[in-house]
Amino acid sequence: MTLLSKSFDAIIIGAGHNGLVNACYLQRAGLNVLVIEKNDWIGGAAVSRELTPNILYSNCSYVCSLFRPEIMRDLELPKHGLQIIGIDGGVVFTKDGGYLASYRNHNAKRREMARHSVRDSEAYELYSRDVTKQCRFIQPLLMRTAPDPTSFKIRDISELFYLIKQFNNLSANQMAETVRFWTMSISDFLNEYFENNVIKASLALSGIIGTALGPMSPGTAYVLLHHYMGEVDGSIGAWGYARGGMGAITKALTSSFKASGGQIITQSEVSKVIVKNNSARGVVLENGDEYNSKTVISNADVKRTFLKIVEEKELPGNFVKKVKNFKIRGSSGKVNIGLDSLPNFPAIKNGDPCIKGDIHFTDSIERMELAYDDWKDGKWSSDPFLDMMIPTLTDPTMAPPGKHFMSCFVQYCPPKVGGEGWTKQDRDKFGETVINQIADYSPGFKEKIIHMEIRTPKELEDEVGLTEGNIFQGELTFDQLLFNRPIPGYAQYRSPINGLYICGSSTHPGGGVMGAPGRNAAIEILKDMNKNHSHASSAYDVI
Repeated sequence: MTLLSKSFDAIIIGAGHNGLVNACYLQRAGLNVLVIEKNDWIGGAAVSRELTPNILYSNCSYVCSLFRPEIMRDLELPKHGLQIIGIDGGVVFTKDGGYLASYRNHNAKRREMARHSVRDSEAYELYSRDVTKQCRFIQPLLMRTAPDPTSFKIRDISELFYLIKQFNNLSANQMAETVRFWTMSISDFLNEYFENNVIKASLALSGIIGTALGPMSPGTAYVLLHHYMGEVDGSIGAWGYARGGMGAITKALTSSFKASGGQIITQSEVSKVIVKNNSARGVVLENGDEYNSKTVISNADVKRTFLKIVEEKELPGNFVKKVKNFKIRGSSGKVNIGLDSLPNFPAIKNGDPCIKGDIHFTDSIERMELAYDDWKDGKWSSDPFLDMMIPTLTDPTMAPPGKHFMSCFVQYCPPKVGGEGWTKQDRDKFGETVINQIADYSPGFKEKIIHMEIRTPKELEDEVGLTEGNIFQGELTFDQLLFNRPIPGYAQYRSPINGLYICGSSTHPGGGVMGAPGRNAAIEILKDMNKNHSHASSAYDVI
């Protein structure tokens, strides 16, 4: 598009979902905002792409739950076409030919658990209650800017007192359990409730998704909590599909942004942030074009922002060192498949609604841990953990009748193979490993494939801009949460450079298609500008 001006009130680098959320709030505050995107498509990791004729792929992120309902209301996203459809259930297939199904109906879910362990079906009530307690503690913090514990500003002191108050509302036993929960492994946590291996495996997956840790690694219990804090239509912990693929979210955000007068340019990679006298003054594109603004917001991760598009000489040495030490380790890949017909899984009856949700083949935590061992050796897992879904069973708009899109999220997949860069041969073998595992449980599966896209951490970094292919823009470990995310002293979306902000998932409260980092950053920017931010509604309690 042709821009009438090269000067703006704010420039946002990257049209991913957090960048677009940030842009929408700033534009609605009356600012003149420009979003600059390096690709010829908009959406970052939340996209729908037609990579084979007539079949839409959610080829990066693939399910929706964490996206905040406050943001959906503020930006009127349903008015701009966004619809979220709840997922019906899920299934774990076992090596012995059996299965454990999961259903949205709570009683049906418990009956299925009882088929494997009556004791575990009863323990599930206690487990759900205890996880909900942890959600109640952390969820109100998602839409609040983390305090700086070293600051004596009134706002930071107030937020610290809020945190202390939240913690003091817990009993002494709950305090101990909360601290313990945040630091323990998902394996140890589940062992306190359940005895059956398949049931534990079905629940452990949320503790390792997108994380360079195994289920027996300390800190993975919190990762499970991070995935449990979402909702679909008021159903806490539920997951859903965006009708039309995940790109429907960023399409609605783009529509909302443009309806307010915002502008987006694509195929325009930013090479450098212009800095003068320790203040941001705009950006330079790869083609040499310059755009001016005293407010620049990066939706890229913290390493990509401060080690690539900001010159090191403009930053304090200690800050650069901490950025380099921030953990962004790629651990996952993605295989997207176009199918000529619906796969057959003989273990379950045709038409069972569990197949409409997440499909897994890893039936024990030990198998997950062995898959992680391969990653530590610099190899993709020979027996990977797949989080597999067939969205077209729920959303027929993504493919013609009878055809299907299958999404396979794969753990574990290293950013380098044996310390070397990925080759085409490596990538093909990685894809073959995934297909072979599916075919073990679905006879004739390979003959149904009409198209396949294989994405390793290399493709995720090169195409989407995710350093090492880390989907959360930084690991969700205790040392990288709240006021430590991304760096102590800079957890409030600001940087050492005046007027330069970050709004991506490297910031509080972290990754997933949530939108909270973009929204929270917008509020801080508007405060710095002395602009009204009442159009950003406060978070509300839903648990």
